[in-house]
Amino acid sequence: MKGTLYTLGISISAIVIGCILGLFIAFGRLSPYSIIRLPFVWYITFFRGTPLLVQIFIIYLGVAPLFISGAGTTKAVISAIIALSLNSAAYLAEIYRAGIQSIDKGQIEAGRSLGMNKVQTMWYIVLPQSIKRMIPPFGNEFITLVKDSSLASAIAAPEILYWARAVNTRFFITWEPFILISLIYLFITLSLTYLLNYIERRWNIDDNR
Repeated sequence: MKGTLYTLGISISAIVIGCILGLFIAFGRLSPYSIIRLPFVWYITFFRGTPLLVQIFIIYLGVAPLFISGAGTTKAVISAIIALSLNSAAYLAEIYRAGIQSIDKGQIEAGRSLGMNKVQTMWYIVLPQSIKRMIPPFGNEFITLVKDSSLASAIAAPEILYWARAVNTRFFITWEPFILISLIYLFITLSLTYLLNYIERRWNIDDNR
């Protein structure tokens, strides 16, 4: 149960941070100025083109020691959250970008013709329409992130895979702990899938009304 709470805490924190950071990166990626756009393109390329486990080790061994001393649970958990957030933000940025670019330019022109500036047009017209289209890929990314949180066990973050390996090492049993955590992961991902499907259905009902 303790490991499950850590898994949920790490995953939810990474999802929230990744969503916020990903939106910022998407806007940078969409900039018409190459000097602004290129750093965001490089960011996305790096985090999508390198293994997440390697990124976790880089954060844990190279970045976290600059701010956190020792090698305790706090350092491992914070490193896992940072690595998962940065990785997820790269994928979410592309989802945001695709969603924003899927909106017809006539919508933007209509907003500008009503006297809205670029920020108002994006906030009140483009994003509300594009977010609805982003829900399915968002769901896939969130589910992937929950499962990828198991990689945090490599740096001794006490999530559920860490405790399953501890049980395996101490009591020399394999099937029980790993089948149990598989069921826990399945329950979490199915719950998340149901929640996102419910949100999508409700959104469609509201649009029809």
